[in-house]
Amino acid sequence: MSTPSVYKLRLGLIGNDWWGVAKRSVHRITRRRNPLSEARGLRPNGILLRHWTLQHFSDAVVQIYLDNAGDLELIAKSLESSDLNFSRYGDTFFEVSFSDSAVYMTFVVFRGVRTQPGTIKLDEGERHPYSIIDCEPKREVILPSVIYVQKILRRRPFLIKNLENVMQRFLQSLELFEEDERKKLAIFTALAFSQKLSGLPPETVLQPLLKDNLVAKGLVLSFVTDFFKEYLVDNSIDDLISILKRIFFFGFDTGTVDAPLMLNLMIIELSCVPSKEGLLPLVEYNNKKIFDVRLKEMKSALTTQIAEEADIAEVIETVKQHVKDAKFPDIEVVRILWDVLMDAVQWSGKNQQQNANSALRQVKTWAELLNAFCTTGKLELELMYKVQVQCYEDAKLMKLFPEIIRSLYDQDVLAEDTILHWFRKGTNLKGRQTFVKSLEPFIKWLEEAEEEE
Repeated sequence: MSTPSVYKLRLGLIGNDWWGVAKRSVHRITRRRNPLSEARGLRPNGILLRHWTLQHFSDAVVQIYLDNAGDLELIAKSLESSDLNFSRYGDTFFEVSFSDSAVYMTFVVFRGVRTQPGTIKLDEGERHPYSIIDCEPKREVILPSVIYVQKILRRRPFLIKNLENVMQRFLQSLELFEEDERKKLAIFTALAFSQKLSGLPPETVLQPLLKDNLVAKGLVLSFVTDFFKEYLVDNSIDDLISILKRIFFFGFDTGTVDAPLMLNLMIIELSCVPSKEGLLPLVEYNNKKIFDVRLKEMKSALTTQIAEEADIAEVIETVKQHVKDAKFPDIEVVRILWDVLMDAVQWSGKNQQQNANSALRQVKTWAELLNAFCTTGKLELELMYKVQVQCYEDAKLMKLFPEIIRSLYDQDVLAEDTILHWFRKGTNLKGRQTFVKSLEPFIKWLEEAEEEE
């Protein structure tokens, strides 16, 4: 028996067993109508029609959900063992395109039914009640769906781009979702990044959150609040800031956003959310960021005044004003003052005696400034620790420790009791053994003076 070669080509047959393959194809076409069979792209008349095929693909997947009563483990196994052509219809697995074809799987996962092409409106067809949108807005309820999607992507990694596109589409259409539904999407998105879902890129998935219309309606703040709370359960604030930088600086690179400004504004705005539950790490991060900026401003102002040899009273007033505005802890003020004073010294690369003279001259010149803020034994001890660490970490100052301490004592910045306490019970171990030994002559002199009194 022979057959026209064109018929062979149409059937896609190669080799000699074309008749057996043809009979099996006819049997497959004419058997009882089955969504799983139809999803392979064959109508009863054997004609391929893409839209019809996608529709039945969606129905077939929904049927798998229904047959397994929403058991995601069984659903994943059923999808794996099915003969659905995911490689050919990979788009149908996740996204909705803007043409006459549709991608249904994501909407089957998220909404339980496919949607109309180019929208997120529900279309006619089979649906199931096990979607993310239908579940409770709780981490423990949504996490299994994330793990399920992760299994699917591990078996078919080429689908990650489809998931990325569909998640973008959801976020672009946040206003079309109810508040409860947006919360579910936020939880799913946070868990997807927390689980590092097959390399899902945050800079593209979350780009729609930069859209002015969504920001103006308050939808972005609401979404990211839920997103941040959930993400910070398993991840550090540094991980979160890393994601934010990727989002904003991606927009910055494309010319769509002032990245540093937007990043700072979002963090500040979230820090002011009435309900800070779950956002404490972000609030602390923002407070630290503000603290560091203000500390830098004070340090810059002091550096300028010291370089210009401003009046000490004026410098003291500057410090007090910064402390009042930023509520700096007293210990931090003492540390900054010492850093600024030592940074202003013109150090010599080789002449040790010149370095000693410069350091001691600086201490004597600005002793009144240090005295104004070293008002307790605790603050004096903190200053000693600061001098100790700097002399330990800077080789040119290593041998100057006893001379600096003696000078601070002579200028009434450090009290005798403070120095003796450091010598006997000091807790900072950096160079302590060396410095204690070098300070012994001065300590002996203090103790003898104390006995004479």
